[in-house]
Amino acid sequence: MPPRLGLKIDVDTWQGFREGIPALAEILAARSIQASFYVSLGPDNSGKAVFRVFRQQGFLEKMWRTRAPAMYGLRTMFYGTLLPAPVIGEGAGETLRGLAAAGHEVGLHGYDHVRWHDHLLTMSRKEVSRELARAQEFYIRYLGRPARSFAAPGWQCSAAHRAELAAGGFLYSSDTRGYAPYFPRFGAEVNALLEIPTTLPTLDELLGFNGCNPDDFTELVLSRLHKSSVPQVLTVHAEVEGGPLRLEFANLLDRCRALGVEFFRLEDWARELLAEQDKVPVAAVRQGRLPGRAGTVSCQGPLEAQQ
Repeated sequence: MPPRLGLKIDVDTWQGFREGIPALAEILAARSIQASFYVSLGPDNSGKAVFRVFRQQGFLEKMWRTRAPAMYGLRTMFYGTLLPAPVIGEGAGETLRGLAAAGHEVGLHGYDHVRWHDHLLTMSRKEVSRELARAQEFYIRYLGRPARSFAAPGWQCSAAHRAELAAGGFLYSSDTRGYAPYFPRFGAEVNALLEIPTTLPTLDELLGFNGCNPDDFTELVLSRLHKSSVPQVLTVHAEVEGGPLRLEFANLLDRCRALGVEFFRLEDWARELLAEQDKVPVAAVRQGRLPGRAGTVSCQGPLEAQQ
């Protein structure tokens, strides 16, 4: 079988929504590729992320290495502090409907991206429910139905939020870093919602790390696709690959197509997996660190057979 790659496109900011999505949609349309977009629809409080410098090991080094002010723009880095936080979901209907009409999957990436990223692990289920409900309100307003897929900001995953997603009728979620689909276990409790983890590193993590440049990153992705018999999931950021590094992203897609890589939407893979749900294993979720990334993320543990 040819290598398979799912494109998971996270939209974190107002800039990513207004500028990154159209750029990525154009790149994908030119190559007849459909992807999965996950959108944050609440206030863009990107400026508040600066306080991670006091809480997350490696945050300042990553900002310097990736030249974050040039990558994201100064306005984005001041939203929610020196500048008012624009609400991404206001007036977002045309863009969301355009993505759906082009055949892309459209899921949720939370409401307030920074709040979720920085505080999820201490949020109650009631607080999680409120965040999801606010995002769903915008989604339903513009698309006429609730979202059925979710991707956690910052790969921050908790038992409370997974329980809320499972109760909310979601088909699957993509909240963790790992190596294969599974049902997540928190302590003794197994969550009933399918998890499709991000399996590959991201460009913004590795850029400048040990001298890594976009060409090196492309070679890494191609190598992983060539060696793995399991479909891979690559997370793309609208602010990065839909911004200053859009040409490099287009090159990665062209290199993949030349090797016969098949692209898929995560929604379609989820339906394939759930058709034989009893074959999907269980794995514990834990917090861990990844090369080039500040702070910790929720990671997949060893696979376990279903009981």
